[in-house]
Amino acid sequence: MSGTFDEILITAGSQAGQAKRAALMREHSMRSFLDDKKDMAEAVRQITADVGRRGDAAVAEYSEKFDKVNLSPDQFRISQEALKEAHRQLAPDLLKSLRQAIANVRRYQSEIFIGDKNPHPGIRYLPLRRVGLCIPGASAPLPSTLIMTAVPAQVAGVKEIAVISPPRYQGSIHPVILGLCRELNITECYRLGGAHAVAALAYGTQTIPKVDKIVGPGHDVVQLAKKECYGRVDIDSFAGPSDVLIVANQQANPAWVAADMLSQAEHDPGAGIVVTDSKTLAQAILAELEKQVPQLDRAEATAKCLRQYSGILVFDSMEEVIDWANEFAAEHLQVQCGDQSRRIAQQLTNAGALFIGPWSPVAVGDYWAGPSHTLPTRQTSKYFSAVTSNDFIKSTSIIEYTEKQLADSAEDIIRLAATEGLDAHAKSIQARFRNK
Repeated sequence: MSGTFDEILITAGSQAGQAKRAALMREHSMRSFLDDKKDMAEAVRQITADVGRRGDAAVAEYSEKFDKVNLSPDQFRISQEALKEAHRQLAPDLLKSLRQAIANVRRYQSEIFIGDKNPHPGIRYLPLRRVGLCIPGASAPLPSTLIMTAVPAQVAGVKEIAVISPPRYQGSIHPVILGLCRELNITECYRLGGAHAVAALAYGTQTIPKVDKIVGPGHDVVQLAKKECYGRVDIDSFAGPSDVLIVANQQANPAWVAADMLSQAEHDPGAGIVVTDSKTLAQAILAELEKQVPQLDRAEATAKCLRQYSGILVFDSMEEVIDWANEFAAEHLQVQCGDQSRRIAQQLTNAGALFIGPWSPVAVGDYWAGPSHTLPTRQTSKYFSAVTSNDFIKSTSIIEYTEKQLADSAEDIIRLAATEGLDAHAKSIQARFRNK
């Protein structure tokens, strides 16, 4: 009897299976995304340039156009009274959980921070002065994203943090996000989202000071705007939409694997992909999806993401599984291979975050463990990394030679400068020893 999701099962042998694997790889690649989004990229380019030219007036127009909220520039920023009131309204149990999550992230980010641990006299690390955080907006709040971006910046010593989030909750930002800003001592929060908000941070406007770096996940428009503004400001990576790749063998629990697929597919858009060497496991996962999807609050949207972006790929060997996983370069990479999980994990080289064993679902990383859940997507984990406290510092090289050190090196430096045809470089050395 055929099931609702049979189409996402992709076996290794047939030409059809190979074509489906290639299509799935392409669907999640950055190059293909940029090729397919040329019109959107051009629209984003025009919006960011317009904000750069006209500032607040352009931001207000785009906010009304895209978010259907009419704001004057003095209404962009959330008042301190509103932040305080939102904090007072946080449920005690939620506040307790938020504080523990903050503590977990702060501890981890402090332990991995290099800025205060390198005594070498030839380099100095300093925090960025001012950063902007993109916090997605929806009817349901995403406080975890605020924690996962703000706390690493604070650990690094960033003094000024500006939050942007679209006015999707009653014409403003969800009160949980506002209350959490207050808890984190973030006082600068703007009810703005989309390309125009990113551009406002990158260029600066009459009421929004320019930042040095913009980080955070978001939909395609936000990520394209970050890309467009790169160079004027630094960015973290292309962070969205979400995906998980699960490497599994016959020891995996099919119900848990299916649940982990769905935890990413429910993002809409989001993808849950399994690679395995067990056809039996693949069939069992399909059966679990049939049972679990109807029980979800977002069943229809999740089912669409399973069909459109997800897959269960069966290979002939674990070596082929590992090769495909390394080429895919997932945002989240789970290894559910029983007692072989750690050994197999050591062979996996490309991932934003690696989750080893059956008791490490992505949700632990999303909310609790300490590493940031702001991760590179669309196969960019080959060269981008998770946001950490070390992304909010800059380094300055320090060179301090004595007269003797320069004299000992002068002949070689002059020779290299002459080879490059840079006469003034050579003479800047010779001038110091002309009368010696």
